[in-house]
Amino acid sequence: MKKKKFYVVWSGVTPGIYNSWTDCQLQTKGYEGAKFKSFDTREEAEKAFASPPCHYIGRGGSPARAAARKPQDADAPLPAAVVANSLAVDAACSGNPGAMEYRGVHVGSRQQVFHFGPMYGTNNIGEFLAIVHGLALLKRKGMDMPIYSD
Repeated sequence: MKKKKFYVVWSGVTPGIYNSWTDCQLQTKGYEGAKFKSFDTREEAEKAFASPPCHYIGRGGSPARAAARKPQDADAPLPAAVVANSLAVDAACSGNPGAMEYRGVHVGSRQQVFHFGPMYGTNNIGEFLAIVHGLALLKRKGMDMPIYSD
């Protein structure tokens, strides 16, 4: 009996987690810059979908050896010039324009604070929206901290 797989589509017609190869193909076939990968369990797929695709696939969009790619060491010390209680924002775009997404991360804890996308746009728009999202979030929560962006 064939083992059930779960398919994460980060960049495709409708990003999400799919239960069949056929459903995955419907979201990715012919979609420029599609990013997708299969996983053995729903839990693995959900964890992957909440993470950047580069942790699981190569830059060209083809599956890479996930074991060879380890996320940055969360215990590594921050450079002295970096304020730990700050927000770092960044955007990425597959094609320009293309599938764009952005996120904000609390620097000290390295925890994701927000993520939006993917949606169709440009990298510049994504960078701008990430800063606006971060500023709006800090204002709404009454917080005052630096925002890092590139």
